[in-house]
Amino acid sequence: MIGNNRLNGPLDGVRILDLSTMIAAPYGATLLGDFGAEVIKVEMPGKGDSLRSMGPFKDDEPLRWPGLARNKKSLTLDLHASEGQEILKHLVKKSDVVIENFRPGTLEKWNLSYEVLKEVNPDIIMMRVTGYGQTGPNSHKAGFGTPATAYSGFTYLHGFTDRPPISPSFSLLDYITGVYVAFSVCAALYHREKDTGSGQMIDMGLYESVFRMMEFLVTDYDQNGNIKERSPGLSGHSAPAGTFQTKDGHWVVIVTSSDSTFNRLAKAMNREDMLEDERFYTNSVRLKHFDLTNSILADWVKSLTRQEAQEILDKYGVPISPINSIKDIFEDKHYQSRENIIEVDHPRLGKVKMPGIVPKFSETPGSIQRIAPDLGEHNQDVLSTLLNYSEEDIASLKEKNII
Repeated sequence: MIGNNRLNGPLDGVRILDLSTMIAAPYGATLLGDFGAEVIKVEMPGKGDSLRSMGPFKDDEPLRWPGLARNKKSLTLDLHASEGQEILKHLVKKSDVVIENFRPGTLEKWNLSYEVLKEVNPDIIMMRVTGYGQTGPNSHKAGFGTPATAYSGFTYLHGFTDRPPISPSFSLLDYITGVYVAFSVCAALYHREKDTGSGQMIDMGLYESVFRMMEFLVTDYDQNGNIKERSPGLSGHSAPAGTFQTKDGHWVVIVTSSDSTFNRLAKAMNREDMLEDERFYTNSVRLKHFDLTNSILADWVKSLTRQEAQEILDKYGVPISPINSIKDIFEDKHYQSRENIIEVDHPRLGKVKMPGIVPKFSETPGSIQRIAPDLGEHNQDVLSTLLNYSEEDIASLKEKNII
């Protein structure tokens, strides 16, 4: 999947300057790069993105970097220095989007605010990602994904009632925010092309991405005064629903989010009597008897192997999924057929696997044009080809540690 022998992606011709670090904003830039945008990642000379030093590792090689920073060029540039700031402004003149996630006020301190960059290029789109947004009493605070997840209300919902709330075991909110970044940039690009021809600034707080997904929480509290407490799985939405163990010791997830789905489940279990029982015949009454309803399903699942449960519920159209480990996923034929895991060449790791590109476009599919860059790998390319800097200019910048 690496190479130039592909159709142009839908974002071919769009140039993005990625000034951001770590996960959320950089992931959004990577998604845009997957679909054809030229992404120039601007990094501090000698240090680079902090993500380069995050685990897991193989020897000293960071293993999340290849997938998270693919389809990017690396330009080292010291934005603290006035000369570095001027180079960035020259790049802004030739670019469509700037993505950044510094704490509010940082770019302003470096004379690189949206207002300054807009004077350089009125069409520029600036995507700004911070913990709490550019405005409000918390805007000045440092923000990372896990604390922002707690602030959003998400963490409050997860865990067992007799134990502390739990955070997601990976940076879920950062990745969700990255999807909002990509979506927002595409919307702004479309607006620019369709209507005014001018750019704009987009402001996103990390916590806002997950909070937007919890409309059920907002309306239920507003209308009913309910404060939803934590639970280890789906509760208050549909019954039965949850995690169940099979006879051969595997775990599966089964959810019946509608009455029609429960009707099919009752038939699959040979328990059509439940469809006439006043405790089970609608979702609203099943929720009042959630534990009983779940226990009936748990006993039935426990009488079957994972394969038997899968085959029966697939036959009746009831959603069921095994709880896959990464080993299960590597061996899964569906993942293979969808190219959800692809293999690319890495200069030190050899062959390395990473997630494939989604979604699938019929006419302008995405592709992986380059592995994640080494620090400053594209200094020469960007400065000489794009900005027409001479060899002497580039050597001078390097000597002064500007690049």
